[in-house]
Amino acid sequence: MSRPGVASKRRKVLIVDDHPIVRQGLRAMIDAERDLRICGEAATEREARAAIRELDPDVVVIDLSLEQGDGINLVRDVHAHHPDIALLVLSMHDEAIYAERLLAVGASGYLMKKAAADQLITALRCVLAGETYLSDVVRHSIDERKRLSADEPTKLSARELQVLGMIGRGVSSRDIAAALSLPACAR
Repeated sequence: MSRPGVASKRRKVLIVDDHPIVRQGLRAMIDAERDLRICGEAATEREARAAIRELDPDVVVIDLSLEQGDGINLVRDVHAHHPDIALLVLSMHDEAIYAERLLAVGASGYLMKKAAADQLITALRCVLAGETYLSDVVRHSIDERKRLSADEPTKLSARELQVLGMIGRGVSSRDIAAALSLPACAR
């Protein structure tokens, strides 16, 4: 029974993406929903951490490829310090490579940016309900990988994936070493 003056609570969504046009599009799409509202936006890992502390969102939509910072570290740390916040990764990176690893470090779901708009809303509601959201393709892939795991070669570590992602974005070896606090090789 609902009390007078108490409407169903709109769940708070924080968007973390370094592209303003993406944040604007996500805001328009999510704010159009009766049960969801954008409580804030962040373009960097640092801004995201501050916004999470200040805004106390119910769910954070995180892009993996932030110009300043790293989405994987952000997912890991937010999950460790705020386990009650649902974390939905929305990325251009191949879900077959990243989804399982991100679930292992605390993501509640993984959605490709090329997915249909209604899938984002479905994914948000799914993770807010405490469930895990993955596409059917990834679910099948994870199930198949588990079945074949005894024959599978060693997977890349989280750090190796991080380096690979930075290489893919064209970051130099020296800048990767600096960003990851690794000693640079002397020449």
